[in-house]
Amino acid sequence: MEPCAEKMKSEDWEVYIIQTESGKLYTGITNNLDRRFAAHLTGKKGARFFHFSKPESILFRESFPNRSEASKRECKIKKMSRLQKLALIQSRSAFN
Repeated sequence: MEPCAEKMKSEDWEVYIIQTESGKLYTGITNNLDRRFAAHLTGKKGARFFHFSKPESILFRESFPNRSEASKRECKIKKMSRLQKLALIQSRSAFN
Protein backbone atom coordinates (compact mmCIF):
# COMPACT_ATOMS: atom_id res chain seq x y z
CA MET A 1 0.00 0.00 0.00
CA GLU A 2 1.29 3.46 -0.84
CA PRO A 3 2.08 5.73 2.12
CA CYS A 4 -0.51 8.26 0.94
CA ALA A 5 -3.23 5.61 0.68
CA GLU A 6 -2.31 4.30 4.14
CA LYS A 7 -2.60 7.80 5.60
CA MET A 8 -6.03 8.29 4.05
CA LYS A 9 -7.22 5.00 5.56
CA SER A 10 -6.24 6.10 9.08
CA GLU A 11 -8.36 9.25 8.66
CA ASP A 12 -11.54 7.31 7.83
CA TRP A 13 -14.48 7.98 10.10
CA GLU A 14 -16.59 5.26 11.67
CA VAL A 15 -20.10 5.07 13.02
CA TYR A 16 -20.29 2.64 15.91
CA ILE A 17 -22.80 1.14 18.30
CA ILE A 18 -21.71 0.12 21.80
CA GLN A 19 -23.76 -1.97 24.18
CA THR A 20 -23.57 -1.06 27.87
CA GLU A 21 -23.52 -3.44 30.83
CA SER A 22 -27.22 -2.69 31.32
CA GLY A 23 -28.00 -3.55 27.69
CA LYS A 24 -28.54 -0.02 26.38
CA LEU A 25 -27.20 0.94 22.95
CA TYR A 26 -25.04 4.01 22.29
CA THR A 27 -24.32 5.31 18.78
CA GLY A 28 -21.42 7.61 17.96
CA ILE A 29 -18.76 8.53 15.41
CA THR A 30 -14.99 8.71 15.59
CA ASN A 31 -11.86 8.55 13.49
CA ASN A 32 -10.16 6.23 15.99
CA LEU A 33 -12.50 3.66 17.52
CA ASP A 34 -9.91 2.01 19.79
CA ARG A 35 -9.03 5.36 21.38
CA ARG A 36 -12.68 6.39 21.64
CA PHE A 37 -13.75 3.12 23.27
CA ALA A 38 -10.92 3.48 25.79
CA ALA A 39 -12.12 7.03 26.55
CA HIS A 40 -15.64 5.71 27.13
CA LEU A 41 -14.28 2.98 29.43
CA THR A 42 -12.21 5.33 31.61
CA GLY A 43 -14.77 8.10 31.72
CA LYS A 44 -12.12 10.62 30.69
CA LYS A 45 -13.43 12.48 27.66
CA GLY A 46 -15.98 9.75 27.13
CA ALA A 47 -19.70 10.33 26.63
CA ARG A 48 -21.78 11.18 29.71
CA PHE A 49 -24.10 8.37 28.58
CA PHE A 50 -21.62 5.90 30.12
CA HIS A 51 -21.67 7.49 33.58
CA PHE A 52 -24.78 5.43 34.33
CA SER A 53 -23.74 2.13 32.76
CA LYS A 54 -20.26 1.20 31.58
CA PRO A 55 -19.59 0.25 27.95
CA GLU A 56 -19.37 -3.49 27.42
CA SER A 57 -18.70 -4.18 23.75
CA ILE A 58 -18.71 -2.72 20.26
CA LEU A 59 -21.56 -4.38 18.37
CA PHE A 60 -21.42 -2.46 15.10
CA ARG A 61 -18.98 -0.37 13.09
CA GLU A 62 -19.25 1.11 9.63
CA SER A 63 -16.55 3.15 7.82
CA PHE A 64 -16.97 6.37 5.86
CA PRO A 65 -14.46 8.47 3.91
CA ASN A 66 -15.20 11.68 5.83
CA ARG A 67 -16.85 13.10 8.93
CA SER A 68 -19.83 14.50 7.03
CA GLU A 69 -20.89 11.11 5.66
CA ALA A 70 -20.38 9.47 9.06
CA SER A 71 -22.46 12.17 10.79
CA LYS A 72 -25.33 11.70 8.35
CA ARG A 73 -25.33 7.93 8.97
CA GLU A 74 -25.08 8.45 12.74
CA CYS A 75 -28.15 10.70 12.63
CA LYS A 76 -30.13 8.06 10.70
CA ILE A 77 -29.14 5.32 13.13
CA LYS A 78 -29.98 7.45 16.18
CA LYS A 79 -33.50 7.91 14.80
CA MET A 80 -33.99 4.13 14.60
CA SER A 81 -35.86 2.19 17.25
CA ARG A 82 -33.97 -0.29 19.39
CA LEU A 83 -35.40 -3.16 17.33
CA GLN A 84 -34.25 -1.53 14.09
CA LYS A 85 -30.76 -1.04 15.53
CA LEU A 86 -30.61 -4.69 16.62
CA ALA A 87 -31.72 -5.77 13.13
CA LEU A 88 -28.96 -3.59 11.62
CA ILE A 89 -26.39 -5.15 13.94
CA GLN A 90 -27.64 -8.64 13.11
CA SER A 91 -27.57 -8.02 9.36
CA ARG A 92 -23.94 -6.83 9.56
CA SER A 93 -22.82 -9.76 11.70
CA ALA A 94 -24.27 -12.16 9.12
CA PHE A 95 -21.62 -10.92 6.68
CA ASN A 96 -18.69 -11.30 9.10
